[in-house]
Amino acid sequence: MKATVKWADGAMFVGEAGSGHSVVMDGPEDLGGRNLGPRPMEMLLLGTGGCSIYDVLSMLKKSRQQVVDCRVEIDADRADAVPAVFTRINLHFVVTGVGLKENQVRRAVELSAEKYCSASIMLGAAGVEMTHSFEMVEFDPGV
Repeated sequence: MKATVKWADGAMFVGEAGSGHSVVMDGPEDLGGRNLGPRPMEMLLLGTGGCSIYDVLSMLKKSRQQVVDCRVEIDADRADAVPAVFTRINLHFVVTGVGLKENQVRRAVELSAEKYCSASIMLGAAGVEMTHSFEMVEFDPGV
């Protein structure tokens, strides 16, 4: 994989992935940015969440679970000193569907955490306390 990050202005950078897609990252105004994009460390969280939710949805689809909606809520703590690395990250999955089986959802979350999500596993190996949780919501078409 390859990527390029180019300085645009102040604390703003444009990242281009090898796939050709671009994203703007920016800092807060008090650090020279204009607050026009997520912070680089936020991108790390978003990438980890994206990697993991992809795994979970893929496994739920293979196990024929009828998923209507899914999101992962990410909560993280960073060290107070420089470098301000992540010390703890929780990925909480909210899976909405019809007749979801708890054992299937639990297994998908566990497999993502322990075997498939490269980002989550890499962060855990680097010393970040990684936790995963989930909840299931029964889809109500009347809502």
